[in-house]
Amino acid sequence: MQVRLSAYWTDPDGTVRSPGETVDVDAVTLARMEEQGMVENPDSKPTSDAGTTTTTTPKPQKIGPGPGTPPDQIGPGPGAPPADDSGK
Repeated sequence: MQVRLSAYWTDPDGTVRSPGETVDVDAVTLARMEEQGMVENPDSKPTSDAGTTTTTTPKPQKIGPGPGTPPDQIGPGPGAPPADDSGK
C-alpha cells in the first residue's frame, strides 16, 4: 500500500526516506508508522483497507541524517555560508 511520509523513515533495507516521499508498505508496517505519526493522513482519504481514518497527535520529528549516512555527507553543503563567529 502506498503512503506519503510526514517524517524521516529508514526502510527495512536501510534506505533513509524523506518527508513527502511515497513508499510502499504492508499493513503491519503502516500501523506502526501511523502510531508514530510518520505518515500523512489526509482527512478525505482512509489510510487502511478497512476504510478507517486515524488521527494522531504530531510528535516532534527527528532532524538530521539517518543511520548509515556516511560522515562526509553530514553537515552543511558546499554552498553554505561560513559560520558567524563575530560575536565570540
